Amino acid sequence: MIKNIALVAHDSRKEELVSWVKFNAGSLSDCNLFCTGTTGRLIREALTELRGADIPPIVCLLSGPLGGDFEIGAMIAEGKIDMLVFFCDNLIMQGHQNDVMGLTRLASLYNIPFATNRSTADFIISSPLYTSKDYQRIIPSCIESYKNRKLK
Repeated sequence: MIKNIALVAHDSRKEELVSWVKFNAGSLSDCNLFCTGTTGRLIREALTELRGADIPPIVCLLSGPLGGDFEIGAMIAEGKIDMLVFFCDNLIMQGHQNDVMGLTRLASLYNIPFATNRSTADFIISSPLYTSKDYQRIIPSCIESYKNRKLK
């Protein structure tokens, strides 16, 4: 069951992510939301307006370019994030493009559901596996193999 969701959006896609969160407020109500700086503030404001005091816990990390992407990446590597929703602006090169690529790599490596657009986020959150108590994410064996590799 997905409980800890990281939410990130580039400036040009923040409004779209906030809209997605509002649309899925019910499905997100029993989750912990971890957001980069401004995105978290906007989501908190939107959910408070929509639901009053009845909003899920929202943890605002640093702004993405100031280290928030790294904070979320570390949480993924530590097994503290169950799903990443990152609405990227792929029409412009970001000053912190390496951070964006790092999050993509970690989400893939640690096998967490990862949406870069609204359609994918909708498919993930509407999947029966999203609420299944029986579903367990499988950590790829390559991670353990890498941790235990023999060096000469």
